[in-house]
Amino acid sequence: MKALLSIKPEFASKIFEGEKKFEFRRSIFKKPVRKVIVYASAPVCKVIGEFEIEELISDNLESLWRKTKKHAGISEDYFYSYFSEKENGHAIKIGTTKKYRKPLSLKETYGVVPPQSFLYVS
Repeated sequence: MKALLSIKPEFASKIFEGEKKFEFRRSIFKKPVRKVIVYASAPVCKVIGEFEIEELISDNLESLWRKTKKHAGISEDYFYSYFSEKENGHAIKIGTTKKYRKPLSLKETYGVVPPQSFLYVS
């Protein structure tokens, strides 16, 4: 199964440049997901690529940051700000990436509107 994630363009770019090896989430999938479709949110508003999930890590914030900080692609301040009021967080370890030559329209390709966090796609 695949999940479509809304990701800020600056972070989506870092994923496909290999600089960001973890995508952080406050909530995570309930179903087994093997691939993530990347929707770069405003101002890009396009599906720009996909990546395989190497591992899902769920842990308390201190431990999660310690495990991921080297390739987080974000600052420690941003990490803790993103997870404010949460005790635990989730990190998706990014495996093989594939950036599309031509970005896709979310509506035309998948018939959906941008998800707040993620949605399952087949």
